[in-house]
Amino acid sequence: MTMDLFSQFASSTSLGVPLILLAMLVPWLLFPSHSTRWISNRLLTSQNWFLITFTKQIFLPLNFPAHKWAFLLTSLMAFLLSMNLLGLLPYTFTPTTQLSINLGLALPLWLATVLVGFRNQFNHSLAHFLPEGTPTPLIPVLIMIETISLFIRPLALGVRLTANLTAGHLLIHLISSAVSAIFSLSPTASLLTFAVLILLTILEIAVAMIQAYVFVLLLSLYLQENT
Repeated sequence: MTMDLFSQFASSTSLGVPLILLAMLVPWLLFPSHSTRWISNRLLTSQNWFLITFTKQIFLPLNFPAHKWAFLLTSLMAFLLSMNLLGLLPYTFTPTTQLSINLGLALPLWLATVLVGFRNQFNHSLAHFLPEGTPTPLIPVLIMIETISLFIRPLALGVRLTANLTAGHLLIHLISSAVSAIFSLSPTASLLTFAVLILLTILEIAVAMIQAYVFVLLLSLYLQENT
C-alpha cells in the first residue's frame, strides 16, 4: 500500500529515458506564440494581461537594478504555474513534487541574488550578518545564526514547494480511493466523500497557483535585500 501510494511520484521511463524531461517541456509548448496580426486572440490577450499584471505586482516595490530580473522571474512563474496545474490532470506527472527539481531551481537563483549583493554592495551585504548595536558577547552567536538562516533559504524554498504539492496529491489519491472503496457499502457516504474530493481538488488548484507565486515572491524579496 505504501509503495502504491508513493509510486505516483516516481518518474516514468520509456526505452530507458526518463519522461520527466518531457513533462518539463510540455508547459512551454502550450503557450501561444505571438502572431503578426494587429488584433490578438483571447488566449494571447489573457496571457499578456497575466504577465503584465504579475510583473507589476512583483517588481513595483523593487529597486530599478532588480528590474533586470523581470524576464527571468516571470518565466519562472509561468513555468512553475504550468507544471503545478498540469500535474493535477489525470495520468500526468508533476515534476515539482521532486525535491531535486525544486532545489535545482531554488539553489542557483538564490546564489545569484547573494552574489549580486556581494558584487554591488559588499559592505551592506556583510552588515546583514551583524545588526548594529549588538552586544559584544552575542556577536559570534548572531553571526552563526544569520549565516545558518542565509544558507537555509534555498532549502526552505524547495521543501515548501515539494511538501505542499506532495501533501495535496496524497490527499486526493487517498480520498479518491475511498470513494470507490465504500461505494458498494454506502452510496450516500461515497457521494459525500466525492463532494469532499471536488472541494479538495479546487483547494489544490489554489495551492498550486499560490505556491508558484510564493516561490517567485520570496526570490524577489531576496533580490530586494541585495539590490
